[in-house]
Amino acid sequence: MRMRKKNSYEGLQENIRNLKTPKIDVWRNKYLDKEYTVNIEIPEFTCICPKTGLPDFATIRIEYSPDKYCIELKSLKMYTIFYRNVGIFHEHLVNKLLDDLVKACKPRWVKIIGEFNPRGGIKTTVIAEYKR
Repeated sequence: MRMRKKNSYEGLQENIRNLKTPKIDVWRNKYLDKEYTVNIEIPEFTCICPKTGLPDFATIRIEYSPDKYCIELKSLKMYTIFYRNVGIFHEHLVNKLLDDLVKACKPRWVKIIGEFNPRGGIKTTVIAEYKR
């Protein structure tokens, strides 16, 4: 077992890429001939700071262009609620969400913006993108 220094962040997110999350369902896009954009906003997103255990609050914005599949919103809601009790760094959260959305719906492109409320007087915004 690896011991962590009291103020160290080392080891807090070792297995974050393998975090087992709820499935994001999709449905078949009937407008494959059109390139269009879907905007989704999740204004009450919450997760936990892995260092302090205190809650983090954010607005998550998802912009994507569907290809064969579109994101089913109820399953996306269940997916995001899962994070309420998960200790995760802001940067890891946005990238994990990007990976999971790309895996689920294989979009033409997707951009995720995580705008986290100020903590200690510092506001954090994390942006991650995928383009085929």
